[in-house]
Amino acid sequence: MPTATTGPGTQAATQNSSSGKLAAFLKKFTVILGAPRELWLVFAIKLVGVAAYGINNSTLKLWLSSDLGYSDRKALGLVAAWSFTMTGITLLVGSLTDAVGFRKTFFLGVWVCIVGRAVMAFTGLKWLALAGGLFPLAIGEALGSPVLVAAVRKYSNTKQRSIAYSIIYAVMNAGFLIASFVFDYVREGLGEHGQVHLLGFSFSTYRVLLLLALALEISLLPLVYFLRKGLEVTDDGIRIIPEQPKYTGQSFLNSFWFTLRDSARDTWRLFAGLLRQSSFARLIAFLMLIAFLKLIFMQMYYVFPTFGIRELGDGAPVGKLWAINSILIIPLALIVGALVQRFSAYGLVIVGGVISAASVFIMALPTEWFGPLTDNQVMHWIALHYLGLKGTVHPYYPMIILFIILLSVGEAFYSPRVYEYAAAIAPKGQEASYSSLSYVPFLLAKILVGTLSGGLLAAYCPEQGTRHSGTMWLVVALTASVAPVGLLIFRRYIRVHEVGRQD
Repeated sequence: MPTATTGPGTQAATQNSSSGKLAAFLKKFTVILGAPRELWLVFAIKLVGVAAYGINNSTLKLWLSSDLGYSDRKALGLVAAWSFTMTGITLLVGSLTDAVGFRKTFFLGVWVCIVGRAVMAFTGLKWLALAGGLFPLAIGEALGSPVLVAAVRKYSNTKQRSIAYSIIYAVMNAGFLIASFVFDYVREGLGEHGQVHLLGFSFSTYRVLLLLALALEISLLPLVYFLRKGLEVTDDGIRIIPEQPKYTGQSFLNSFWFTLRDSARDTWRLFAGLLRQSSFARLIAFLMLIAFLKLIFMQMYYVFPTFGIRELGDGAPVGKLWAINSILIIPLALIVGALVQRFSAYGLVIVGGVISAASVFIMALPTEWFGPLTDNQVMHWIALHYLGLKGTVHPYYPMIILFIILLSVGEAFYSPRVYEYAAAIAPKGQEASYSSLSYVPFLLAKILVGTLSGGLLAAYCPEQGTRHSGTMWLVVALTASVAPVGLLIFRRYIRVHEVGRQD
């Protein structure tokens, strides 16, 4: 009976096949190398902008409570009002950007953020810090963030787009990673309630952090300057479309006012028309469900620092703990983005949503269950060399680390796909309008954290008195579970087909 043999030809074929697969896999990443400088500038703008935004996020609630004297409920209520302002402006940004262009909208957003951050850092007056700082900052952030999502599509071709969205998500997390380490570094150096005298002003620890966010915001100006006007990338190459003034013979202020007026009118007309389309109603339902997942991240941005300081003590490395998410998500987002290009964004969101919601239940478990993990050699290394802890390790540390690891895996599957999903179904010429909608889940989640988590923090994790923080996290976990459950149950009603993707 003949036996199978493996000759040189078979081995060569196997090696060639393996090499071909490896080359095909690497090509999914290297395709981005042909992108114009504008796409790389967008990545740099995203990195610096998110670092400033991340420092602000971690500091915001603590600044409102410690420096301005607001209670947990009122501080998080102000976060909700801030996000509500941002939501309204975000819905106008798409039409404004489509009308005046990416570059001008970038510049406007950066300048408004600079003014807002400067007021927040330099004043201790409540009314001025809010009216001249916090709420203008909401306008500036709304002008900038959604535009970057649309810019990725404008500055990339079809082959580059999927990995470009994964890169922008990885870059975003690199920005949050920088912010987390800066947050802990300043608090460790100055103390939780330290003071610094500079330029004739007295800055608290939290206002020093806001000052650093201001410095990062200012550094965005030269990056935006080098964006070329009217550039657009197509599958046939780069095109430069000269910008035509929409209001000839008008002053800059009059042109800007007319643009705002027409943008508000166009946005209303856009939504009035789209609301009559079943596909748009499905997209809105999809995004509203995603908001329940984004609640987890809002909890980590605005509540987790306060929770960590109260449960683990002043100076607790809450920034480094949350930075684990960024450390993991940067490679995970790129790898998952390259591997799942053929699959529908909707299906991946369900998978990631289930994992993310499940992760929060870890925080609701009894802390004593995690006591044995504090003696683990890996935990000892993390505690000593990464977190810089000395002495006994609280069970909350391994508990939080496991939660963040699992959350990061789920995030890598679903979160970049939300942006891609909104951009993928956008009609030509309305990329910015649709991409601005991809931020709605974040903004709705901020409203949720302001209305829900303020009461939970005050009731179950108070500054003084008995704490039952597990109950707070259980409520958050159950609330987050609404997203994957709803996406599964109502899949046939709310899913919109994505061209070129498997169901």
